[in-house]
Amino acid sequence: MRDYYEILGVARGADEAALKSAFRKLAMEHHPDRNGGCEEAAGRFKEINEAYSVLSDANKRAAYDRYGHEGVNGARGGGGFGGGDVNDIFNDVFGDVFGDMFGGRGRNANRGPARGQDLRFDLEITLQQAYAGAEAEINVPAAMTCETCEGSGAKPGTSPTTCGSCGGAGRVRATQGFFSIERACPRCGGAGRLIQDPCSDCRGQGQVRRQRNLSVRIPPGVDDGARIRLAGEGDAGGRGGPRGDLYIFLSVQPHELFERDGLDLLCTVPVPMATAALGGEIEAPCLMGGTDGDCKVSIKVPEGTQTGRTVRVKGRGMPSLRSRDRGDLVVELFVETPARLTGRQKELLKEFAELCGEQQHPKSATFGGKAKKFWEAVTGG
Repeated sequence: MRDYYEILGVARGADEAALKSAFRKLAMEHHPDRNGGCEEAAGRFKEINEAYSVLSDANKRAAYDRYGHEGVNGARGGGGFGGGDVNDIFNDVFGDVFGDMFGGRGRNANRGPARGQDLRFDLEITLQQAYAGAEAEINVPAAMTCETCEGSGAKPGTSPTTCGSCGGAGRVRATQGFFSIERACPRCGGAGRLIQDPCSDCRGQGQVRRQRNLSVRIPPGVDDGARIRLAGEGDAGGRGGPRGDLYIFLSVQPHELFERDGLDLLCTVPVPMATAALGGEIEAPCLMGGTDGDCKVSIKVPEGTQTGRTVRVKGRGMPSLRSRDRGDLVVELFVETPARLTGRQKELLKEFAELCGEQQHPKSATFGGKAKKFWEAVTGG
């Protein structure tokens, strides 16, 4: 009798994942249905199952490792599958792929109440709505229980009949050799019942698709990509099953003044050159919600302000979705050079430039010195 580890092609120290992976590969390769009922493939398939049934059981594997085949002969009994059914092995290993085919997790999928499908709805909102929160009205197409037949699918006054092929079980079993395969009844599609006289409104489906008007509360502080779940607002369930859920995915429109950075709001504000040089105050926009309820704030511009300087206004950013925290408004100052000057204005600026020296333009002086050294090094002058 061949060594079980050799049959599966694994090392003696192989873990559970390696055993299962090897079994899946070999079982798929040698399954009789995939080999036209070949007797050699069926024998190999049986051998693979026997090896896996022993090695996948910790107690049997320990006995096999210590005593070899003699250690598990008594446990295997006459069936050669370690006392287990081949369908149980397939449910364990192939349940995530063929659960319905081998009578695993999908065995009762087509019988009794079935939960409705979840739905997705994409909703675009403004930054102001994300900031303050809002109520939005949406129209969602969803499956509704047919009111005419009350979800039965049968014409009023009639009832579905039990499927004669499966006896109402919704599933039929086909036996081939030493194993059997269970699948959905082809006559009733797994429902276990037949509708002889379907409802004219839903055409026997028990459901109709309708537009639903829903009100959605958008909490303050939501960000782009946030998801809101409305329990029980998805598609209607089948045969009296519960409704699915509705998931609303939010996208926030770009704003012409603000950019969001976490809880902070960023805003670039131009500053007249004279104000930047002499100092002063400017007004910057902000979203509603400050202590004074105003949508603008006063920003102090220090004397000699350069482009890129930022001023942080505490508490005027976005609210937090999960706490009472609030971000800041970060104002970046952009010094604006005057354009379309008159002749007199140009004369004044020339006079001003002649009066200015290194003290008024320290960065220019420093840069000029560095540039001069660079040019000298390059030219050797």
